Amino acid sequence: MKTIFALMILLSVFATNAASQELNPGDMAPEFITLADDGTSWDLKDYVGKKFIVVYFYPAAMTGGCTKQACAYRDLKTEIASANAIVVGVSGDNVEGLALFKKANDLNFTLLSDADGSIAKKFGVPTREGGSITREIDGHDFDLVRGITASRWTFIIDKSGKIVYKNTEVDATKDTQQILEFIKNNS
Repeated sequence: MKTIFALMILLSVFATNAASQELNPGDMAPEFITLADDGTSWDLKDYVGKKFIVVYFYPAAMTGGCTKQACAYRDLKTEIASANAIVVGVSGDNVEGLALFKKANDLNFTLLSDADGSIAKKFGVPTREGGSITREIDGHDFDLVRGITASRWTFIIDKSGKIVYKNTEVDATKDTQQILEFIKNNS
């Protein structure tokens, strides 16, 4: 009985700690450095203070909803830039998979690799096991590998480094319009 009680307390503490890591508007964005789709290092600190930063987490490159979401960001890049913002997409895909995703869909913004889920964890984004899919690109089959699969969440970080927007129920086809409207109304 004592063992069960101790286990229940331990699980309660773990659940409280896990929930407390979730970030909300008003919280400072966590610092992170990771690899971008071109293999270079991408550091959030290099962008804070210059523009709004849209950080959107998506499950997997080259899948239906993720492709629609990415292409919507691609298509509205001019409007997003005019609103003084940049976009980065974050997934558990490895750099090679991100580069293929970017090339296949002519994406014009940075994709970041979070293969170990450490960035998602810092933001409180739920993750689950990764995997791989095979896709044909330019007549060749490629295996796209991801270490984790993140939930589809979107954040906006303001120039002071604070999170000012969070959406945990992202509609892949409406996400871009929603963030653009938010930025325009809060600039």
